[in-house]
Amino acid sequence: MSGPTPFDPEVGAVVDAVDGKWREPITPENLAARRERDAASRPRPTVEELSAGGAYAVEELRVPGPPGGPDVTLVSARPAGLDGPLPLLYYMHGGAMTMGNARSVLPTVLREWARPLGFAVLSVEYRLAPEARYPEPLEDCYAGLAWAAGHAAELGVDPGRIVIGGKSAGGGLAAALALLARDRGGPGVLGQLLLSPMLDDGCDTFSARQMSGVDVSDLVSYETAWQAYHGELRRSPDLPPYAAPARATDLAGLPPAYVEVGSAEMFRDEGVAYANGIWRAGGQAELHVWAGACHGFDGLARHAAVTQDARDARTRWLRRLLTQARGG
Repeated sequence: MSGPTPFDPEVGAVVDAVDGKWREPITPENLAARRERDAASRPRPTVEELSAGGAYAVEELRVPGPPGGPDVTLVSARPAGLDGPLPLLYYMHGGAMTMGNARSVLPTVLREWARPLGFAVLSVEYRLAPEARYPEPLEDCYAGLAWAAGHAAELGVDPGRIVIGGKSAGGGLAAALALLARDRGGPGVLGQLLLSPMLDDGCDTFSARQMSGVDVSDLVSYETAWQAYHGELRRSPDLPPYAAPARATDLAGLPPAYVEVGSAEMFRDEGVAYANGIWRAGGQAELHVWAGACHGFDGLARHAAVTQDARDARTRWLRRLLTQARGG
């Protein structure tokens, strides 16, 4: 195998500075401790903090969950003073299916998309693995989406302009949600925003092996995440594509996709393959492979030039999507 793909200089400097304890592989044995460390370090802003002094109207909603499951929490936020119906960004946080929360991602989502583009946002508090295994987290996301589409009027959103999105594990859930909504004849989705999506439970792409331990993650951690999510079904040939979207053999009829990966991250090849699968099925996908970017580069190297370019490209795609939905 050739050597690893080099990092962008600004990104590489940040990766080199990451505390070594955060680079240690996540294993089934240390997962609980890593989750505790993550929860202690990851911000969980209050509703008041998210409102940013009244710039956003924020509330926490409890809506019916999937059959036999608990209610689902959705954190609702929208720019104050904007009358509806607004387009809706239905967003799923990252965290390897085992960590993260619906509130921590909102300050960035609101700053980058809600205010500039006039989006309302719903951030989903789906159940986490290993306590909740497939399909429970995905069914939480589907139940929340179905509720939102059915209650669009009271939310002040346009049911014809719902974009689903997420990063990393959240990007994988967004891709799975698009497949599930298509196959169930569920809520219409205008587009899917897939940022470094976690798609392939095979963990054997070239980039996964090439960048393991060089990127901010590694194969051991990747395997641990999929094991936590799939449990005893891990590597079963009977798992459906909703459990790992890279398994999908039919990518026709999906909403337009924005797929973004870094050239120096483990998820690079699965993201590229997914966009290619959509094209081969006759669908629309916009693919960006950011040179020298690691997984989660925009959060680590916030002021790097490649991060600014990536943010601009996402915003332009979303703006075009909304413009096309309005008919010009």
